[in-house]
Amino acid sequence: MGSAAPLSASVLLLLLLLLRAEQPRGAELTFELPDNAKQCFHEEVEQGVKFSLDYQVITGGHYDVDCYVEDPQGNTIYRETKKQYDSFTYRAEVKGVYQFCFSNEFSTFSHKTVYFDFQVGDEPPILPDMGNRVTALTQMESACVTIHEALKTVIDSQTHYRLREAQDRARAEDLNSRVSYWSIGETIALFVVSFSQVLLLKSFFTEKRPITLASCSRAPHVPAWSSSPRSPRRIAQGGGRTMLLW
Repeated sequence: MGSAAPLSASVLLLLLLLLRAEQPRGAELTFELPDNAKQCFHEEVEQGVKFSLDYQVITGGHYDVDCYVEDPQGNTIYRETKKQYDSFTYRAEVKGVYQFCFSNEFSTFSHKTVYFDFQVGDEPPILPDMGNRVTALTQMESACVTIHEALKTVIDSQTHYRLREAQDRARAEDLNSRVSYWSIGETIALFVVSFSQVLLLKSFFTEKRPITLASCSRAPHVPAWSSSPRSPRRIAQGGGRTMLLW
């Protein structure tokens, strides 16, 4: 029982230290960017404060977008065109509202999905007065710092894999729709070619009989030799019968 109390106190201290570790102020957002459109965001930053911008195009077109950042005086401090992903870090020289925009104005029909992470300020130390300490960290404090850094790495990895999964899923769905449309087109073409071949082969075995005017004007039930203008050359008699030879 005596060893359980220090262990519980150590675990409680570890949890309190992790909860005290505040994250810098910022925003993380995924938004839709239509074609021929521009989307801007604004953030007020104090002088001397560092801010960072990470962005990535998840879906649409060639997965590229234009991005630029302007300071409160309207000066462009960052500009990139047709980038799939990028990172930008800057320490504010003047206080005011900073503007960062994403543009898809160069695209006429491609709809984009963009993810960005905007962080303002430095991350505070996980331990109080950690920067001014002259003594070594205790084993508990070292464990807190190690766990905190590992958790940050896990969060970054999860964000990266989540974006990759969304991008791969969008590509797979686009490929599936293209294969489906191509298969439907091939099926229709196959039916048209098969039907044309059947009609062509049927025309080869169809008998065509020409009809003349002489055959149409011939009287029915009348032998062809009866209309001959020739006269009999000899009359043979015998046995009470008379025979005409033509």
